[in-house]
Amino acid sequence: MAAPLLYRLWVGVSTLLVPFFARSEVRKLRRAGVSVARAWEKLGHATERRQKGKLIWFHGASVGESLSVLALITRMGTALPQAQFLITSGTATSAALIARRLPPRTVHQFAPLDAPGPLKRFLRHWRPDAAIFVESELWPQMLRRTYDSGARMALVNARLSAKSIAGWRKRPKLAHYLFEVFDLILTQNDAMADAMVEIGAPPERVARGINLKSLSDPLPVDEDLLFEARAALGYRPVWVASSTHEGEEATVLAAHRALLERFPDLCLILAPRHPERGTEVRDLIAAEGLSFTRRTRGDAPGDAVFLADTMGELGTWYALTDVVFLGGSLRPIGGHNPFEVAQSGAAVLSGNHVANFAETFSAMEAAEAAQLVADAEDLAEKVAKVLSDTREQERVRAAARAFSQAQTERLDAIAARLIEALELAPDG
Repeated sequence: MAAPLLYRLWVGVSTLLVPFFARSEVRKLRRAGVSVARAWEKLGHATERRQKGKLIWFHGASVGESLSVLALITRMGTALPQAQFLITSGTATSAALIARRLPPRTVHQFAPLDAPGPLKRFLRHWRPDAAIFVESELWPQMLRRTYDSGARMALVNARLSAKSIAGWRKRPKLAHYLFEVFDLILTQNDAMADAMVEIGAPPERVARGINLKSLSDPLPVDEDLLFEARAALGYRPVWVASSTHEGEEATVLAAHRALLERFPDLCLILAPRHPERGTEVRDLIAAEGLSFTRRTRGDAPGDAVFLADTMGELGTWYALTDVVFLGGSLRPIGGHNPFEVAQSGAAVLSGNHVANFAETFSAMEAAEAAQLVADAEDLAEKVAKVLSDTREQERVRAAARAFSQAQTERLDAIAARLIEALELAPDG
């Protein structure tokens, strides 16, 4: 199929603008503490060698997209013991988190800019045998140039917003030109599978998959930090409110004040979604008249509230508690990944706004592995029930663990399907 006019225009514009994009992206990474050499990966200059054997490239732009595929890479690596893996992402935060959790035979690079020069250098160095793109990260030249390199391609966890779908409907030639590159498209649900076909994806290559974020690997636990935290807390009861957003901490703190009347030595570990909001959240805690300690000051958990304003330590905080409230859900944000909490064996509580994980929460509610809350009073009541009723505590924790274990076979099936569609089986 000939390249549509819009695609050709984007190639021309990106060629002209790449110096400006490069300067902006490199400056952004440098401000985040990324070395010059690594920042230049944005222009396709690799900082790792390509190892011999088949190379499978995974690309996800955001933190969530990138982390969601690590468990899948692990499963595929077990089935393909000779294969090498490359994962690319766009931000310094995603790179730092991925670095702590890289599966065997896997390297990370920053994704090249969607322009001819960076992509040519990137593909010439890495020569991927297969490329797997995650969710909604669909850069036109990245897709077509990878396809032209001869790599087999898949789109997993496919998720497009209603606005994106409406935009693609207006550009059917461009949509077909881009989506025809995929040998397999796995969507998060049936509605998205129908939408992908409607906007130009080949119907015989589209199928419902699963939300990979609901099947991620367990969060890492820092055993030394866990030991120190347990020593500081002693026998105090603990609950965690994680991934909270602006406007949600007030509800959580109101619930905690109510809980302190019943459990005077209760500690709340409060971990905002964006640690840079730490000072703002600290001021909210102080305004409530609650004593607190703070992770970025080097404090251990203690006082009424422990402000965990750091990245990458949630697994440790989850290991300290039997009940977790998951933020991003009291306001229409879409919710966050409940599977990570379930894997820790803690009871899962969430607000009602969970559109990003609707299928996961529905299944967890049916399995009694998660409960939704409406407000501060409801949150306090449900936390109190878990803390005070040993039988309830064991019931909800057992349900969370059982749900977590039941998902493993589903991930293995997705890995097998990708290996088959991308012709990666060892026997060729």
